[in-house]
Amino acid sequence: MLQSLREQLIAMAQRDFQTREALAADQSLFNGYHPQMQAIHEENAGVLERIIEEHGWPSRDIAGDDGAEAAWLIAQHAIGLPDLQRKCLRLLEEAARDGAVPPWQPAMLLDRVCVFEGRLQLYGTSFDWDEHGMMSPRPIADPDSVDQRRAAVGLSPLSEAIALQRRQSTGQPKPASFIERQREFEEWAKSVGWR
Repeated sequence: MLQSLREQLIAMAQRDFQTREALAADQSLFNGYHPQMQAIHEENAGVLERIIEEHGWPSRDIAGDDGAEAAWLIAQHAIGLPDLQRKCLRLLEEAARDGAVPPWQPAMLLDRVCVFEGRLQLYGTSFDWDEHGMMSPRPIADPDSVDQRRAAVGLSPLSEAIALQRRQSTGQPKPASFIERQREFEEWAKSVGWR
């Protein structure tokens, strides 16, 4: 294991979390993609890209379990960089097949990529406000078998994930208009190259 690489990845993920918490505390996080959050995501993504070029995917064998999870988080949050997220997804899927990362990591990144590309997600891990003002999973392909897919990659049943997301979103400002939120999301997805 490369201890310095592990520490670097963990520090980057911690900075992401700390910034998110600060922006959530003053409610500014919830008004579109906050420029400060975007800057951290893109900076972290650039470092992750250089790490990948030098070492390949930073899986548990070189970054430890917590470093590998930090790398996944950085990839998961690189939402304005479609090519990088797609590349990370391929690498994560390969690492999961080799047992070098847990299978929930590529599953969650796949859902995110599907949603950004305008496709149905497979595991129900991507959430947003619905038309009733509830935090809910974005549309899911074959929803009747989603819990089997989730179990296969080590995720809890969807009902538990929904309950958790709704608890965590308590106190967050709900969008004034579901339709406007969807329109803004579509515009953003086009503007960064997801569509």
